Amino acid sequence: MSFVIPKYVARNSNYLLKLSPFIDKNVIKVVLGQRRVGKSFFLFEIMALIRSNNANANIIYINMELMEFDSIKNYQDLSQYLDSKIIKNEKSYIFIDEIQDIAGFEKSLRSLQAEGIHDLYVTGSNAFLLSGELSTYLSGRYIDIHLHTLSYTEFLKFHQLDDSNTSFLLYLELGGLPFLVNLPLKSEIVFEYIKSIYSAILFKDVVARHEIRNVSLLENMVKLLADSTGSVISAKSISDFLKSQRMEISPSVILNYLGYLEQAFFVNKASRVEIVGRKQLEIGQKYYFEDLGLRNSLIGFKQTDMGKMLENIVYLHLKICGYTVFVGKLATKEIDFVAEKSAEKVYVQVAYQITNDSTKEREFGNLLAIKDNYPKYVVSFDEAASGNINGVKHVHVRNFLVNFS
Repeated sequence: MSFVIPKYVARNSNYLLKLSPFIDKNVIKVVLGQRRVGKSFFLFEIMALIRSNNANANIIYINMELMEFDSIKNYQDLSQYLDSKIIKNEKSYIFIDEIQDIAGFEKSLRSLQAEGIHDLYVTGSNAFLLSGELSTYLSGRYIDIHLHTLSYTEFLKFHQLDDSNTSFLLYLELGGLPFLVNLPLKSEIVFEYIKSIYSAILFKDVVARHEIRNVSLLENMVKLLADSTGSVISAKSISDFLKSQRMEISPSVILNYLGYLEQAFFVNKASRVEIVGRKQLEIGQKYYFEDLGLRNSLIGFKQTDMGKMLENIVYLHLKICGYTVFVGKLATKEIDFVAEKSAEKVYVQVAYQITNDSTKEREFGNLLAIKDNYPKYVVSFDEAASGNINGVKHVHVRNFLVNFS
């Protein structure tokens, strides 16, 4: 029976634009991202595009989170299943969701690609897919796309909302997991769902994968990251804090735990670089959550955290737009974000509200101290945010999220 493509809500067309040139090309398309960010539905978009050009395309879909595929444990099982679905001497479009759950899957992928007939698409919830020996094994044989949670404009589209402060605050509190379209947008309901996602990420993608024994310590570290969003922290500072709470853990173990959380796309690390000289600083980074709803479900949505959450949401928007994002340092001044994409570069300062001259001097002055001609923005939640000071643009955060790309 021909595979029936489920109904879906179309997402950011930029993802499809990036991938579509590789359809029918002999490279493996790898879609990566945190659990429940919509990787499966992105695959359905690709399938629909393929079917629009070839109504008889043989589409084979495996979702390792469904019980019907429990028998596929390793690459031998996978090859046996695919052999039963592939039509001899004809192209098949093979889609495998959460492929990291199949032991030795890369052997099947390499074998299928070597045949040069089939078109391969896989998703994964762990960056380990493309690290170390695996990356070498598939070197030159894949392209990867990182799928993020919904952008603000996607959130508005999914929930059929107008751009307003009310809509923005919902996004800031509840985050951008696509499944929320099926729930009332009330924190007590949404956070119950989100906590189940948190458990799946933490226990399946971190604890089980890396055989972590001290789970309570890991959870305390995650809550510390949530409370420290946008603050410069280090493995030693985390270790010292946990020690003050009578939890002994070395900085080296903290570094491992942070790496595991990054691999699971739970948090993103922004390294610090010197504006002049481009030297990357080894001590102190900032961590931002892939989804603010996950952060807020852990420690609550608090007015006093508005600055932290705005910084997180601007960071995430820059990443969704395809920028590599650093934290900048210029002598004693800190630049919230130095964002680079190809030959483009932008500098961004984020503030909740600019209510006095000292705040204004800090946010604009830090950017004015940078002596180059790349665009510079101060992003805030001030209703009167507009215009510029000596070329530094002041924009409302909603305006930035809707118009900056």
